[in-house]
Amino acid sequence: MIDAYADPGTPDCRGGWRYLWWLVTRQAGRSVAGALIASVWMALLALPPYLLSRAIDDGLEPGDQAALAGWTAAVLGIGVFNAWLGVVRHRTMTKLRMDANFRTVKVVVEQSVRLGAALSRQAGAGEVVTIGVGDVQTISTSLTAVGPGVAALFTYAVVAALLLSVSLQLSVVILLGVPLIAVLVGPLMGRLQGTETGYRERQGVLTARIADLAGGLRVLNGLGGKGLFADAFRRDSQELREQGYRVGAVTSWIQALGMGLPSLFLAVVTWLAARLAAQGDITVGELVSVYGYVAVLVMPVAFFIECGYQLNRGVVAARRVARFLSLEPAADRADALDAPSSPAVLHDPESGVRVVPGRLTALAGGRPAESEAVVDRLGRYAESAVTWGGVRLDEIALPQVRERILVADNEADLFAGPLRDLVSGRRDHDDEAITRAVHAAVADDIVLGLPDGLDSAVDAQGRSLSGGQRQRVRLVRALLADPEVLLAVEPTSALDAHTEAAVATRLRAARSGRTTLVTSTSPLLLDRADTVYFLVDGKVAASGSHRELLDGEPGYRALVARDVDSEEVVR
Repeated sequence: MIDAYADPGTPDCRGGWRYLWWLVTRQAGRSVAGALIASVWMALLALPPYLLSRAIDDGLEPGDQAALAGWTAAVLGIGVFNAWLGVVRHRTMTKLRMDANFRTVKVVVEQSVRLGAALSRQAGAGEVVTIGVGDVQTISTSLTAVGPGVAALFTYAVVAALLLSVSLQLSVVILLGVPLIAVLVGPLMGRLQGTETGYRERQGVLTARIADLAGGLRVLNGLGGKGLFADAFRRDSQELREQGYRVGAVTSWIQALGMGLPSLFLAVVTWLAARLAAQGDITVGELVSVYGYVAVLVMPVAFFIECGYQLNRGVVAARRVARFLSLEPAADRADALDAPSSPAVLHDPESGVRVVPGRLTALAGGRPAESEAVVDRLGRYAESAVTWGGVRLDEIALPQVRERILVADNEADLFAGPLRDLVSGRRDHDDEAITRAVHAAVADDIVLGLPDGLDSAVDAQGRSLSGGQRQRVRLVRALLADPEVLLAVEPTSALDAHTEAAVATRLRAARSGRTTLVTSTSPLLLDRADTVYFLVDGKVAASGSHRELLDGEPGYRALVARDVDSEEVVR
């Protein structure tokens, strides 16, 4: 099984089937062993009926006790051996499935790390959660086809050959069973793929809503939007339930055929064999063996249908994983240029925003998403024509952009660990530098309130902290990074007015002489900015100082003073 620290290999992302085949070939020896062991185990299940027929014909009917005892012992021996072989088969297939599970987890996690900050912009939280929670397990389960699936086909052929030695007519009936199964089950398998795909996609949407709800419940409640969000969630969950019913309807037919077709074979073949025995064409022992063969045949036929069902679900899940693994982070051009040698203007032609070096700039808009879109373009997280010092940002070497321009998202991830490591990031900082950043972010009370101060452990995503504390911790981390250009998204949205005023004053002082841009509609923060851009429909409608805009721009005044609903501002 794959080592936790071993290289999982390069997955084949050209489609669902190719990804599943890659998982099989990555453990080719175990896959072959699983198929062989399962084939022998399942084929040996057909041997006891033959041994019983010999015991009847050679021992019971003639009254030969020695022959009867010998054949009985053979039945017992085969049973014990096959029980042991069944244990080996199960262990081998478990290792095969677990390897596929862990290998998929590893490549998904490595891809998430590789995408980095681009992950949330290319894949929704719901999609990633659905892959991790459901698709990984579905993919590993589908590899059952490697063992029992191959064994089912092999055993089917073995039973047909054994019946051929008894009766050509019975063997033909059995051999015609596989095409009949394909004709009956094939259309259902195709329909299952379609309904399963729709179900998985809707499940991802609903999971994303759950994540949004969990992350913003307090804010929604404060704005009175909890009821609207709950109604939308209720509608989506009902649609998911209806889609689940459709998947269940197809699945129930497949499983019904999986149980019904073998029983139908059992009835038809037994009836034919009984007629042949009555006519004297086969012996009583052969009649018993035929019944045993067909009874054994129930298992491979059921496995055959079950593996087809699991493979179809696995392909749907593998397609989602392959699509996720095919995402690419932003990459440099071969002829990438160097960044400006000194602080320069960042200009977004689409919105008209100009971020002047050494100044504190603010974006204020009625729709936060529009301000965030501007920040994404300025930080090169979205395709745009943004220029830096007159040079297109997407033509500059990406490492240089990331080194000098930092986008500080107010919902950025917080990893578990000591607070000191959490705020320091990838660089080491002395206590004096950390203390200055903590003070600038008005986070002194957080450090003092923790049992071991900066060495206190913080839970993943800062769950042990309040919303306002998490926001200030993120601001500490951004200030410690000390980038040439800091683009902060809503850095004070979860703070009370007193704390927000202190943060606004100290942030301006801490970033004095450095280029800083913030998005906010708080007058406490906007009043500290050198330049405020008022955005309407994502474009600059007016600019100036906070007080100039209050005096000369009614829409801006309505937005920041909360005189009217912000929806009226952005019409």
